Amino acid sequence: MNDNEIFNRRDFLKGSSAATLMTMLGSGVELFAQSNTPPDAPKKLLGPTVKVAVIGLGAWGREIVNTLARLDPSDVQAEIAAICDSYPAFLRRASSLAPKAAQVEDYKTILDNKDIPAVVIATPTHQHKDIVLAALKAGKHVYCEAPLANSIEDARTIASAAKAAKQVVFQAGLQMRSEPQRRFLLPFIRSGALGPFVKARAQFHKKQSWRATSPNPEREKQLNWRLEKAISIGLIGEIGSHAIDQAMWFMNAKPVSVTGFGSIAFWKQDGRDVPDTVEAIIEFPNKVLMNYEATLANSFDGEYEILYGSDAAVMMRENKAWMFKEADSPLLGWEVYARKETFYHETGIALVANASKSVNTGDQGQPQPFTNTPLSEALKNFLLNSADVTAAKEDFITNFGADDQDGMSEHLLKVKRDKGRAAAGYLEGFQAAAIGIKANEAILSGQRVELKPDLYELG
Repeated sequence: MNDNEIFNRRDFLKGSSAATLMTMLGSGVELFAQSNTPPDAPKKLLGPTVKVAVIGLGAWGREIVNTLARLDPSDVQAEIAAICDSYPAFLRRASSLAPKAAQVEDYKTILDNKDIPAVVIATPTHQHKDIVLAALKAGKHVYCEAPLANSIEDARTIASAAKAAKQVVFQAGLQMRSEPQRRFLLPFIRSGALGPFVKARAQFHKKQSWRATSPNPEREKQLNWRLEKAISIGLIGEIGSHAIDQAMWFMNAKPVSVTGFGSIAFWKQDGRDVPDTVEAIIEFPNKVLMNYEATLANSFDGEYEILYGSDAAVMMRENKAWMFKEADSPLLGWEVYARKETFYHETGIALVANASKSVNTGDQGQPQPFTNTPLSEALKNFLLNSADVTAAKEDFITNFGADDQDGMSEHLLKVKRDKGRAAAGYLEGFQAAAIGIKANEAILSGQRVELKPDLYELG
């Protein structure tokens, strides 16, 4: 899918089958993304095997290892060849998730291993740059967690190096760009079904300290990098940049300013200097405002995003979405048949993408949303894209030799374009990081920060 493509309502309706629209009957509505796989298709064979290493084994790094180990082998077989962290305790914890993986403390050992083509980098944000640059130089496919870096200069350096590395896959960890439900919503929202955008809202509420403990004071300081404003880009950068990226993606627009405020509202006694509660107003073109708020002091109402148009609003929460139409909005044609769900104090139309292999049926035989996590979809696509590029490179060398590097690069870029699965690239990763960094500056200063067009350019 070309994200820059201009969609319209008629095209969206033409792309949805009559069966999809007419099955939305009863007490709830399901709007399906149609699967290309016939219901009686034979069972899939095993997918390609990709050797991969994970560098950085904190809580999220271990979640990545666990997710890789659980990927559906009919899609791709992730062979976790090595796990790496400079903290022995993290290595021990992760080893139970990947018992066959080599355990190493120096990531350079992995980069020197020519049998490992792909790496996932999940170290603290401020440590990404050196590892990513070394991995790309070593010819590895790289999945770098988002945000890419804690400074615009480092994020731009990473993205520029990834752009120049034409013979490998680079993926930024903006996992929602790989998530089928969000991919399904993209043309629907871009079609103008909500009317002109008027505002957006997103939040993250989770009561947790963000603090890790260690008997070693020096190590405890290293573990709590997110609580030190000299190296951390805070809640808006580490968490909020994902939601802002989603709004940019759906509205096909880039913010022009951000105003922010933050405070240490609850975790006052542990020495942190990073706010545990933040508010930001992100201004998009045409005076469309997005409100983002986050707190580590309360969990009520969790995490979600809402896009508001003059005709309807869409709420996205986890792997579900609902559309709430205005009374005076024009009919799109199918919603008169739709099942409705009461959500909060409104009646909404549930927008649910489904694919035949990912759907479970409930007690009433109704399809349920995707059960795969956004992380599993992102990692699956990374490994599949890596496998395709690796295979294409081997084929090129077999047929034409290894001397024509320019020809090989051109061939592999075409493979990426033609066969690439949904994933955030270096540019999306850079722009999301840049916005998160500038938004954190606004929050720490309590002022409005202008976001000029050149902020989004690699140069």
